[in-house]
Amino acid sequence: MKFKNLFFKQKNGLKTNRNSKEIDDTIDDLLKQFTQSDDFKEVTVKRGLKPIKFYYFRSLVDKEMVQRDILPYLQDEMIQSVDDIRQSVPIENIEITKDVATIQHQVLSGSCMVQIGNESTVVLLRAVLTNNRDVNIPEVEFSVVGPKEAFVESLEVNLNLIRRRLPIPELRVEELTVGKLTKTKVAILSIEGITNEENLKTVKQRIEDIEIDSIIDSSFIVQLISDNQHSPFPQLIDTERPDRIAAVLAEGKVVFMVDGAPHGIIGPTTLVEFFSAFEDYFLNWLTASFFRLIRLFAVMFSILVTPIYVAVLTYHYELIPKDLLGILVTSRREIPLPPILEAIFLELAIELLREAGARLPTKVGQTIGIVGGIVIGTASVEAGLTSNVLLIFVALAALASFTTPVYQIGNTIRLLRFPFLFLAHLWGLLGISICFCFVLGHLLRLTSLGRPFLEPIYPPRIKDFTDAFVRLPWSLQSKRPVVSQTQDTMRFNKMKAKRKKTELDE
Repeated sequence: MKFKNLFFKQKNGLKTNRNSKEIDDTIDDLLKQFTQSDDFKEVTVKRGLKPIKFYYFRSLVDKEMVQRDILPYLQDEMIQSVDDIRQSVPIENIEITKDVATIQHQVLSGSCMVQIGNESTVVLLRAVLTNNRDVNIPEVEFSVVGPKEAFVESLEVNLNLIRRRLPIPELRVEELTVGKLTKTKVAILSIEGITNEENLKTVKQRIEDIEIDSIIDSSFIVQLISDNQHSPFPQLIDTERPDRIAAVLAEGKVVFMVDGAPHGIIGPTTLVEFFSAFEDYFLNWLTASFFRLIRLFAVMFSILVTPIYVAVLTYHYELIPKDLLGILVTSRREIPLPPILEAIFLELAIELLREAGARLPTKVGQTIGIVGGIVIGTASVEAGLTSNVLLIFVALAALASFTTPVYQIGNTIRLLRFPFLFLAHLWGLLGISICFCFVLGHLLRLTSLGRPFLEPIYPPRIKDFTDAFVRLPWSLQSKRPVVSQTQDTMRFNKMKAKRKKTELDE
C-alpha cells in the first residue's frame, strides 16, 4: 500500500519542521521580540566599559540554579570575553554561538543567554526547569506480576528507564523536532544489527515529513503516520510499560517516543499482538496461552452476541431450541419494541455509562458506573422496554470488551458492534456474514509500516504461531518474529539452550 497523507510533503533539501516565519537577522531584533513577554527577564552586571547582560525566561529556567551556579560567577573581575565565561561558570552544557536561530531555540528551551556589551557572540547556559512527576505503577496496562514502572511525561526519564533495561551500545536514539509552534522532540529507538533498516527509515521519513503546527501527544503522530488513517483498527501499539518497550526492541521493532507523552509507540505490529498482554510472558506458558484464548473468545463474543440475538429473533426462530424458545417468548411478551431498537437502546445506555465514568473524577465515575448500570438495567426491564435476556447478553458483551489488554483495540471492538447489529437486522445471519467478510477483507489489505497486519494468519507463517494465539515455551521461540524482518533472526542458540543434566537429575 502506498503511503499517502495530506499533512505530509517531501523535503527538497530543506527542513519542513522550521517555522514559516523568517527568523530575525540580529540579536537585538530577537531581544525586542522576547521582551514583549512579561516572563522574560534581563539582569545587567555593571563592571568596566562592557557590562555583562544576562537574559532568560523565568518560566523556563531553574531560578535556584541561576542564583547559585551562574550569577555569582558572572561578577568575577577576570571575565573579559565569552571564553572566560566558559572557564568561570561551573555548569555543563555551555555553548558559544552567534547564530540567531540557535539562540532563539536554546533560550526558548530553557537556556540563559549571556552577552558582553553589544557583541554578536553570546554564551548559552543550560538551566532548564524540570517539573516531572515521579515514576509510578502502570494504570492502563497494570499487571499482578512483573515490573511496576510506567513512563512519565519527561523524554529523558523515559529514555533512562529503557536504557537501564538495555545497557548496550547498539541501542540507538535519534531525536527529531516536529511541529512549527510546539517544536516537540521525538526520539526514535532501535537496536543496530537487529532492527530492519527499512522499517527504521520508514518511521524516520514519515515523522520528518509531518507538516503541522503542533504536536501535543504521541497519538497525533500515530494518526499522521499510520498506513491507513481511515481504518478503525490501530496499526501501531501504544504502551506505557518500559519493560515492554525493551522486549520489542530486542525483537527488532522500531519505537518512537514524544517529549510530554507518557507512552511509547511500537511498530510494525500485527492484529494478534493487540490481544497479548505483556503479563503473559511472566506466567507459565500453559496459563498464558489459556488466558490469551479467553481474550480472543471474549472479543468475538463481545462483537457477535447482540447481533446474533437480533438476527435470530428477527428471522431465524427455527434455530432456537424449544426449551429456550419459551423463555425468550416469556421475556419479550410485553416488549413493544422490535429486537433492533431494544438492542440499540441498551448498547447506547452502556456507552453513555462508559463515557460518563471516564470523564468524571475517579471516585464519582466508579459510583456512577455501578449505580447507573443497576438502576437503568432494572428500570428498563420493569418498564417493559427491554427483555431481561438481552440485558444479560449486553452486560456480558460489555464485560468481555474490557478483557483486551490494549486500550485502542477495545475502542475498535465497541465500534464494530454497531455495523454488525444493523446488518443483522436487515438480513439476519447473512448480514452478519457479509459484515464479517468486509472486515476480513479490510484486515487483509491493512498494513503496519508496510508489513502485513494479519500476519501470521495471512501471509501464513508457521514459525510465528509460536507466539500468536497461544504462547509456547521459550525453548520453541529461538527466532525473532518474521514480521519485523530483522537483520539477525536468531534470539538464541537452540542447541546450547537445552537444559543440561545435573548430578541430582542423574
